[in-house]
Amino acid sequence: MWGELESIGRHAGSGGYRRFAWTGADTDCRAWFRAQAEARGLTLELDRNGNQWAWLGDPAAGDAVVTGSHLDSVPDGGAFDGPLGVVSSFAALDELRGRNARFTKPLAIVNFGDEEGARFGLACVGSRLTAGELTVEQAHRLTDADGITLPQAMEAAGHDPDAIGADPERLGRIGAFVELHVEQGRALDLTGDRVGVASAIWPHGRWRFDFRGEANHAGTTRLMDRRDPMLSYAETVLAARREAQLAGAVATFGKISVEPNGVNAIPSLVRGWLDSRAADQATLDTVVHGIEKAAREYADAHGIHLDVVRESFTPVVEFEHALRDEIARLLGKEDGGKSAHLNVPVLGTGAGHDAGILSGSIPTAMLFVRNPTGVSHSPAEYAAEDDCVAGVTALADVLEGLACK
Repeated sequence: MWGELESIGRHAGSGGYRRFAWTGADTDCRAWFRAQAEARGLTLELDRNGNQWAWLGDPAAGDAVVTGSHLDSVPDGGAFDGPLGVVSSFAALDELRGRNARFTKPLAIVNFGDEEGARFGLACVGSRLTAGELTVEQAHRLTDADGITLPQAMEAAGHDPDAIGADPERLGRIGAFVELHVEQGRALDLTGDRVGVASAIWPHGRWRFDFRGEANHAGTTRLMDRRDPMLSYAETVLAARREAQLAGAVATFGKISVEPNGVNAIPSLVRGWLDSRAADQATLDTVVHGIEKAAREYADAHGIHLDVVRESFTPVVEFEHALRDEIARLLGKEDGGKSAHLNVPVLGTGAGHDAGILSGSIPTAMLFVRNPTGVSHSPAEYAAEDDCVAGVTALADVLEGLACK
C-alpha cells in the first residue's frame, strides 16, 4: 500500500507531498482508497461532504466501530501524517481476517477530506461539516490563494457543493471512532514506547494579523518617512516566540503574504498568520493576548494600522475517558491480543485531528505511533517499519475488542 501511495502528489524538487483538497493529487488518493476498499469487498460510500467510507457490515445497524484518518497533506508535508492511519486501518482489517475474527458490529474505514486545510485555510473541513461545526454558508465563503471558492473546487472535482452540511444521521450510527496517527513530537521516543494513547488535544487556533502601511520607493524614501508594515510584523514574530516561551506554550507565524511584494518597494500590506496552542484555555488566551498587545504597540510606533481576525479555533478536547481506558485495557491485557503486556503511555498532543472535531458528537480516541525524530509536516517525517507494524497490531487488537465482542 505504501508503494502505491508513494508517488501521488510528491513534489520532485522538495521530496514532500502536495496533496491538497479537490486537486488532481487528492483525486488520485481517493481512487487509491476506492481500490483498497473494493479489493477487500467493502462497500464504498461518498458522503455529502466528500468523505469516503469503506464499510464491512450494514451501516444502518448502528453502533458501528470506525477507524481511519486522512490522505491530504500540508504544503511539502511528509508521507506519514494522515496516510499512516488510513493504511494501518486497512492492514488492521487484514490482520483481523487472518485471525478469523467474528465481527458483531459494523466496521468502517474513513478518509476524511481536507483535514490539513492547506488549500482553503481551515483545518478539518470534512469532519467539521459532518459534525455541524462549520456551516454551509461559512464553507461556501472559503477561498484558496487563487480566488477559487470551495464550491467551485468541489464542483470541478465532480462533487455537488450544494449537498454539503451537517450529517447527524451518519454520526448517529457510530458507536466509537479510533484514529491512528504518527506522533507529531518525541514523547514516545523519549520513553522508548512504540505506541501510545491520546489523552487530550490542546486548544489551538489561527489568527490573521493585517499590518497596513504605505507603499513607497525602497531607494528614495528616507527611513524616517516610511510607514513600513514589515517592521511591525517582524517585531510581532519575535514577540510571539517570547510570549509562548514565557507561558510554556507554542506560537508560530508560518505563513505570510506581502503587497505589492516587490524587492524595491516598501510594502503597503503585510499579512501574517499566527498558529498558537497551549495545554489549557487560560494559557492560550494569555499568549494570544500578549502577542496582539505587543503587535498593536509596534504598529502604533510605526504609524501602521493593524487588524487581527481569528479565523479558526478549537477548544481543548478531552477524549472520552471510558473509551480511552478500554483501549488501554485491551492493549495491556494478559489474555488476548498480540499487543499483550504492551506499555501504553497516555499523552497529550498539540496537533489537531478529525478525532478531536468528532469528539463532541461521538466517542473518539487516538493511538500514536512512535516518531523517532519528532519531525512532522516535513519531508523528513518518519516512522520505523517495526513501529508501524506495532501500530497495526495494536489497532487490530483495539478493533477486535470493540467490534468483535
